[in-house]
Amino acid sequence: MANQGRRDKAGRPVVAITGMGIVTPLGTGKADNWKKLTAGESGIRTITRFATDGLRTTIAGTVDHVYEDGMVSAQLSEKLARLAGTEAIAESSIGAKGNFPGPLFLALPPIEIEWSQRFALAGASGANEKIDYGDLVRAAARQEFAPFYEVSKYGIVAEHLAEHFGTQGSPISLTTACASGATAIQLGLEAIQRGECNAALAIGADGSITAESVVRFSLLSALSTNNAAPQGASRPFSKNRDGFVLAEGAAAVVLENYDHAVARGARILGVVEGCGEKADNFHRTRSSPDGKPVISCMRNALADAGVTPEDVDYINAHGTSTPENDKMEYLGVSTVFGEHLKNIPISSNKSMVGHTLTAAGAIEAVVSALTIINQRIPPTINYAMPDPAIPLDVVPNVARDARVRRVISNSFGFGGQNTCLVLTGEPA
Repeated sequence: MANQGRRDKAGRPVVAITGMGIVTPLGTGKADNWKKLTAGESGIRTITRFATDGLRTTIAGTVDHVYEDGMVSAQLSEKLARLAGTEAIAESSIGAKGNFPGPLFLALPPIEIEWSQRFALAGASGANEKIDYGDLVRAAARQEFAPFYEVSKYGIVAEHLAEHFGTQGSPISLTTACASGATAIQLGLEAIQRGECNAALAIGADGSITAESVVRFSLLSALSTNNAAPQGASRPFSKNRDGFVLAEGAAAVVLENYDHAVARGARILGVVEGCGEKADNFHRTRSSPDGKPVISCMRNALADAGVTPEDVDYINAHGTSTPENDKMEYLGVSTVFGEHLKNIPISSNKSMVGHTLTAAGAIEAVVSALTIINQRIPPTINYAMPDPAIPLDVVPNVARDARVRRVISNSFGFGGQNTCLVLTGEPA
């Protein structure tokens, strides 16, 4: 059980970050990613993992330095999560190798059997012309295809990671669309606040760039088609933005009861002061154009942290680069922060790494903490054509040194699953 000690304004244990890890298309590890993020480098490239003939979009933020030939999404997501988790735990120096003293909260994409596996089953079905479901089921029952079943079980990635890191209790797998990574941190935060544990490992990972995922998002007209200039394709808040760029990555944080961390001599990297969430049943993919759900989400986060809009120094935007979402986010932040918004820089990491889907909230939380630690704000690159309907200080193209004590990190997901985190350097 968590010990009694330093409390927040609501009387709950203060929750510190004592370890962080990150993998993106820019590279593996905090040092490499921070250097490239603040240099304004892009990790978007032409897809080479599979044939893109006939696809409207042929670019993505693939983690080619981590991907191995033949990997399916679950395997790549697990590898990314393991890399990020290993870096976070090593920095925290908590527990012993293979014996993490707390639960695992893992955000990862929906797991399903993929095209390559379906084609393999179809080829082994024995049907010469028309293949029906029964043919595939009979083929799947063959021992040679047992790994297909194993890798397509949703909870299997969390089970493997729990075994590898030695986390305590049943690992929690979750998917709340593009808010998933932030939700994983939220669940770890709340578990410590409730006194259920002194530490928690929260990871968001996504390795799901496949031909099928590109086709699906293309059918929604959600992806950028700026294939000729991949590194300039993600253009959040720009007038000429034309959609988001799919990407892969992972981030992990070790969350810890503040007093427990201090007692063992851990370095405090930051504090998660609060979180807010708000569901939106407006549409399966579109956000409510009136912005009410994201407005409530940000306000809930600020209230949970016990701070006011004037206490926020930087907004790490959801900033996907889709025409509708960026406009809706502007409506949200302008309503929540009012006149103070002109004093708050806001930027989108997705301009450089793309949209990492279920990993995005965790990646952006780590970048937010690094922003506070380094007192330097990563830019929004590719900002050459401002949108007069979105008058924001987006830290255009070049990183900025600034006094940053507190950050709100926004994550707004398909289906109206919204989560915002408030982070600071030290508790008040």
